Amino acid sequence: MSAGVEKVAGHEVCHELQHVRPGWWWFMLLGALLVVCGLAAIIFPAITVRTSLLAVMILGIVMMIAGIATIVGAFWAGKWSGFLLHLLCGILYLVAGFLINDAPAASLLAMTTFLAALFIVLGIFRIVAAFMIRIPQWGWSVLNGVITLLAGIVIYRHLPYSALWVIGLLVGLELLFNGWNWIMLALAIRSLPKAVA
Repeated sequence: MSAGVEKVAGHEVCHELQHVRPGWWWFMLLGALLVVCGLAAIIFPAITVRTSLLAVMILGIVMMIAGIATIVGAFWAGKWSGFLLHLLCGILYLVAGFLINDAPAASLLAMTTFLAALFIVLGIFRIVAAFMIRIPQWGWSVLNGVITLLAGIVIYRHLPYSALWVIGLLVGLELLFNGWNWIMLALAIRSLPKAVA
């Protein structure tokens, strides 16, 4: 892509994000919530290694909270090119959380496989979307996609051994990086000029 086309594409994205500029703090709040959820997903399974059912249920609840927050954030932002991507991510988080809490003991292997596939698909989708849409600070979106993709591959490679520890850690890292991505986007939206010529 030439520099001129890239500059025009960047200008269009900035213009598109103008209508969400007054609510930049919502993106910051969403990012902070996802970071907190990520830290909880990392810490709780480490504390409750022996009580795996409790850890899996906590993980499911954390993913449902992150899913609801991402869905609300997608609708809060309104019409923009990233709406469908963030809505899909929120729905996938929510579905994964419900599946985890539905049968924590009987389907640990199935849940682990599902999470691995979820992260691989999300990672590829985020990388492709970051290169195509090029939102402000889009490099963080690429890094977020790469981390998500690698998390999915590592989860899949560790099946079925140490599934709970690996899942808790990698889900937490994925949520952490996703939250950081939202925080960086919020800061970029806040720094947009009040009007784009």
